[in-house]
Amino acid sequence: MFSRWRYIEAKDCLIDKHIVFIGDSRIRQLFYSFIKLINPQVKEEGNKHGNIPFEDKSASIKVGSVAKPHIIVVGAATWSIKIHNGSNEALAQYKINITSVAPLLEKLAKSSDVYWVLQDPVYEDMLSESRKMITNEKIDAYNEAAVRILNSSSRNSKAKVKVFSVSKLIAQETIMKSADGLHLPESSRDTNAMILMNVYCNKIMKPIDGSCCQPQPPLTLIQKIAFCFFTLSIIGYLIISLMHRNNYRKNKSGTDLESGEEKKPAISMPNVSTLELLLHSFCKLGLIMTYFYLCDRANLFMKENKFYTHSSFFIPIIYILVLGVFYTENTKEFLPVYMHIRVLVAAYLFQTGYGHFSYFWIKGDFGVYRVCQVLFRLNFLVVVLCIVMDRPYQFYYFVPLVTVWFMIIYATLAIWPQIVQKKANGKTLNSNLQP
Repeated sequence: MFSRWRYIEAKDCLIDKHIVFIGDSRIRQLFYSFIKLINPQVKEEGNKHGNIPFEDKSASIKVGSVAKPHIIVVGAATWSIKIHNGSNEALAQYKINITSVAPLLEKLAKSSDVYWVLQDPVYEDMLSESRKMITNEKIDAYNEAAVRILNSSSRNSKAKVKVFSVSKLIAQETIMKSADGLHLPESSRDTNAMILMNVYCNKIMKPIDGSCCQPQPPLTLIQKIAFCFFTLSIIGYLIISLMHRNNYRKNKSGTDLESGEEKKPAISMPNVSTLELLLHSFCKLGLIMTYFYLCDRANLFMKENKFYTHSSFFIPIIYILVLGVFYTENTKEFLPVYMHIRVLVAAYLFQTGYGHFSYFWIKGDFGVYRVCQVLFRLNFLVVVLCIVMDRPYQFYYFVPLVTVWFMIIYATLAIWPQIVQKKANGKTLNSNLQP
């Protein structure tokens, strides 16, 4: 699941960064798609066989600068295949060249992010006569050589050249839409650039909607304490439960021996203690929180972005509307999806606010116990989620919203003069009795 970076966010991530793209025409395409994420107004104008610099002065971003780069994107092979007519000697020379340049790239990888872009497949039927020697078989051989040689001298080192293979996977599905059989369509190039942006920026900016390329976040102290608490709760519950069962078996066996009967009398299990019940509840809560953490914060399960279509949203609404014809009046009004959600949220906010108002109005109970009870009921799960997931309280925005309005309703009715139903009815009755 990758994030759709806007140019403002891209600038924030790449501020004061120097980026270099090295390679043939395919890398040049990726270069243009990448800088368009920083400045959408850039046009693909420049010397196709020379250096093409780009600089965004507002964010001090330089692409193609001579200074030591923070990001290096490099890849080449198809031009070598073309000018040497796909000969085996060219492949052997390519291996020699990669072997000589690999240590330099690995050295750069210690202080920079180095990405080796694997060669995309071609659509052989659309290739021009001058490119017929660029076959997918040759491309696979060149890719295999590059992958085998890169990082061969730094197997146990953390600083490695990163192999950017996603472009190859995308091209396998989209190269048939190419205009010349060699270069990717624009939509595929843009996707590659967006993924490259995710690879570098997600670990820095940590977007909520982008799970790809993010390292596992380290556990905070509060998360570790919560983990230990739930673990101890599970262990404590198991120990107490086993002790109770063991005592039950002993009592059951003793009764059988004293009775001298073959048929065992029915003995009910001992009553569950409050501590055991509390630990049992914490065990269930801990298992639920563990499942939430694995789904949301770990990479154990695949994640996908949410996709919205009018049909998936409106067909169920129309279906319910048709059924509702038999129970209520029909309506032809349809609101946009965002307004539908706002209406539902506002309706629930009104209902819960009205419920709290009705309780205070009818009962007249403004005690601290009632306030603590409601605040605990509203916030307990959210507070536990904030601790386990390492999220801010405002992330679960609706609970803070409901909590604030509950306190406003409570303060409005609790301050002097307290006007509740009993007082209002009493004053009305007294006014009616007056001559």
